[in-house]
Amino acid sequence: MIGEDVFFASIRELGAMLRGRRLSAVDLAEAHLARLETYGPSLGAVVTLTRERALAQAHWANQELLAGRDRGPLHGIPWGAKDLLATKGIPTTWGAEPLRGQVFDYDATVVERLDEAGAVLVAKLAMVELAGGMGYNNPDASFTGPGRSPWNPDHWSGGSSSGSGAAVAAGLVPFALGSETSGSILTPAAFSGVTGLRPTYGLVSRHGAMALCWTLDKLGPMARSADDCALVLSAIAGPDPKDPTTGERFHYRRREGRDPRFRIGVIKDATVGAESEVEANFRRSLEVLREVADVEEDIAFPDFPWGEAAGVIVDAEGAAAFRELIESGKVKQLRDRTDRIGGYAMIMARAVDYLDAMRLRVPMRAALDALLARYDALVAPTRTGVAPPIGRDFDAPPPAGAPRPAEPEPPRAPDVIPAGNLAGLPAIAMPNGFGQNGLPTSLQLLGRALSEATLVAIAERYQQMTDWHLKRPPAPPA
Repeated sequence: MIGEDVFFASIRELGAMLRGRRLSAVDLAEAHLARLETYGPSLGAVVTLTRERALAQAHWANQELLAGRDRGPLHGIPWGAKDLLATKGIPTTWGAEPLRGQVFDYDATVVERLDEAGAVLVAKLAMVELAGGMGYNNPDASFTGPGRSPWNPDHWSGGSSSGSGAAVAAGLVPFALGSETSGSILTPAAFSGVTGLRPTYGLVSRHGAMALCWTLDKLGPMARSADDCALVLSAIAGPDPKDPTTGERFHYRRREGRDPRFRIGVIKDATVGAESEVEANFRRSLEVLREVADVEEDIAFPDFPWGEAAGVIVDAEGAAAFRELIESGKVKQLRDRTDRIGGYAMIMARAVDYLDAMRLRVPMRAALDALLARYDALVAPTRTGVAPPIGRDFDAPPPAGAPRPAEPEPPRAPDVIPAGNLAGLPAIAMPNGFGQNGLPTSLQLLGRALSEATLVAIAERYQQMTDWHLKRPPAPPA
């Protein structure tokens, strides 16, 4: 009988158990399959259990480890794939009702690379339909239902990698892969209370992944810690001739000893409009970071229409990606009301607006890179509020009695997530406390292109000095 602690162990701890023969890869796979089957549906986290494939991979991992062939830290470790990654002979639904029967005859490159690393695929995890490409307006935007936070199932686990966030947080898988176009790794990491690493654009191959926006899409890991995320990224990153945007490699070695002091800039107005608990937790996090970094406050963020430009680009490229689905009328089968009509507005995006947005990305990137050149990372809350409740549209007016914004509309926090995505930059989100309704809050670090190792080093030092990433949610309902 595998104890509860195993489901919340780090990748390194699980690897030590496997190599020390305290459990087998088959034991580990079967235990996670059972946990996914028991708790995954109530969290809206699972689409398909890959039982046959998982047990075959686990048996092979056992044989190799017993024979002394060690593929590395992921050998024998279960994992879950966001259901936009192609898996040969297994449904890949993109979270969308009209595509529930979609099956590919090949594996995505990241799936192949995790196979090569000896990892064991146990599940395809739920996601917002079409990765949110149609502009969804409600947490209930997948044929599997809304993703639910293990910390409070009445609230959302975040999108579009909703199942990946919830599954890692609830101990259903040690790690998962998600995708981000403009927030879909960082947001579910924040709302689910896990660590999420968005890599530099082009560091990880997207061959075999659903395309939403070719110039923004990225694939990356979600896990309990920064160290776990880096181990996974090291396995999946690198050039792939099937994805011409790739080229760089990422070799991760955990830093031993004391790092030199880091340089961190605190983005000005990053907590404008934030919930009080988010702001308080952010301030406490800065005090922790001061132990290992020189922290400079009130760093002005480049003033560009980050969110608006990202929206135009997603509309134009998303309309092209889903043109057949839109023109066939199958979008009317989608679950979210906004998604059923959003594609028709997207397909009317004007070429001149798209080209203007793409041209504006050049000075945007330059301005952001010039700022980041002064620091090892910029820091801000990942999200200014905790996860919203399930059952309400995102743009619904506040419930009766809730505080309303003063008139005129107050200033808003800088659009750090759209900015990082438009510039193709890496970021890491990690839990840093709790807020309203017992829900987690989160801290994000943004760095220059290909600075993942530095971001992981900062995040790991923070996690060595705190224990937020080790907290466990209550057992989810079966």
